Amino acid sequence: MGSVQESSISDLSHHLNAHSRARHESPLKAIIKYMAVDGMISVAGGLPHSSLFPFETVSVNTYPASTILNAENPKVPGDLDTWTIAKHPTSEQPLNLATSLQYGDGRGEAGLLKWAREFTKLVFQPAYEEFEILVNSGNTDAWSKVVGLLCEAGDSIICEEYSYPSAQSNWIPLGCFAAPVKMDEDGMRADALEKTLADWEINHPDQRRPRLMYLVPVGSNPAGTTMRAQRRKDIYDICVKYDVIICEDDPYCFLQYGDYEVEASTTGGQPGTPEQFLSSLVPSFLKFDYQGRVIRLDTFSKTMAPGNRLGYFVANKLFTQKLLEATQVETQAPSGWSQAIVFGLLSKWGIMGYVQWLSSLRDQYRIRRDWMCDAIASKFDVKPASSLDIPGAEGLVAFAKGTSTPIFSFVPPTGGMFIWTRFYLNTFPAFQKLQAAESCKDPELACEDALWVDLCEAKVLLIPGYYYIPWEGPTKATTKSRGGEAGIGHFRLAFSMSSKEEMNEALSRMATVVDAFLKK
Repeated sequence: MGSVQESSISDLSHHLNAHSRARHESPLKAIIKYMAVDGMISVAGGLPHSSLFPFETVSVNTYPASTILNAENPKVPGDLDTWTIAKHPTSEQPLNLATSLQYGDGRGEAGLLKWAREFTKLVFQPAYEEFEILVNSGNTDAWSKVVGLLCEAGDSIICEEYSYPSAQSNWIPLGCFAAPVKMDEDGMRADALEKTLADWEINHPDQRRPRLMYLVPVGSNPAGTTMRAQRRKDIYDICVKYDVIICEDDPYCFLQYGDYEVEASTTGGQPGTPEQFLSSLVPSFLKFDYQGRVIRLDTFSKTMAPGNRLGYFVANKLFTQKLLEATQVETQAPSGWSQAIVFGLLSKWGIMGYVQWLSSLRDQYRIRRDWMCDAIASKFDVKPASSLDIPGAEGLVAFAKGTSTPIFSFVPPTGGMFIWTRFYLNTFPAFQKLQAAESCKDPELACEDALWVDLCEAKVLLIPGYYYIPWEGPTKATTKSRGGEAGIGHFRLAFSMSSKEEMNEALSRMATVVDAFLKK
């Protein structure tokens, strides 16, 4: 494991792009630290006077950390916790609106930074001591800043075979390209990554080898895969060998589940202890990162609420300093409201209280995962892929009811919020007609789109798989040109929001549409 190796932070400054190297700390922000010196009278900064803020107090009612979650009837032990943030600090509550709502330190609120560092050390056990925390406005903001830190026009970015489209949208306008790596049920394959990098100069003689990797290792969006510890260690070692920076985007980190069992009990039961929950988590890439080449993105979006727009970087000082310099002149600082309320709640709960909350939250999403897998099993005939001779099938295969016609396969997710279905378009007569038509340049895309339209008309909304295909440039815009699987399409189903009844109805409509599509 990375933690047993000698920690030696590498000089990674050559990874900074020209834009980042030219950055300097904002001179206006540099003087803020002097404002806190005792006796200092500041006539320097143009800060509004806090007495003129129209907010006097904020009162918040929150669940206790020990609440056993349920979407319809949470089991709250006793009363809700009620706490107040006043305009000015008190002995009971040093957190205050006069500070939180003022122009602040781009690093983030000091108490929140301290909490995040302690939490990171406890939960992720970084392999080096000198890591730093920098608060941001959520992982979308964070990834945008990473792209602005490291990427130059013409670069290729290593990513999973199917990758989050909004992440791609940050690098495409810069003239960057994806370098997708094949996946299996454990996520990105280490052997495929090694081959991609080893053969890069042969296959891409006019492009420099990729120096940045983007991946979602838990509950991969869209594939739902969770990368095991040994796979992470293998991938980290390859990145050391080829000098690649790893951006670990981990919004679903705490939504890790066991394997799905058909018709198993889907009741929540009593959650385990915080210690049991922590021991069940797959290690972060930070645990193996003895060189400081991992930039980890953590967020409160999936554990509290996405509207907070609050998260934080964990990285080495070189990267956090340059990310801070970008923050000072782009977003200045994350929302003071969000920092005050989130940190207030975290202070109320304590670190182990937050872990207890995460344990109950994980159980709720595991139940929802089971609901959707059960709904698929009830509307289709489901068989283990291992018992069938279907090339490329993993996990479970869904057949049209009462037939031997395979419709799609899927691996029940072990994390996150999504089920990624692999549709056998070549079983549909509509696909065969498109394939035979000379005017159809991409029959897989056309068939997937036609099926998606029929599903929409039946009022069941999925996301078509082509949304997640990494952009490799205009010469690889069709299934055939990028070497995609002939006759295969994909759809992503989310189990995070719908009720059990809605999931069953959605899968019932989906089965009806599929039956009709088989006759087209």
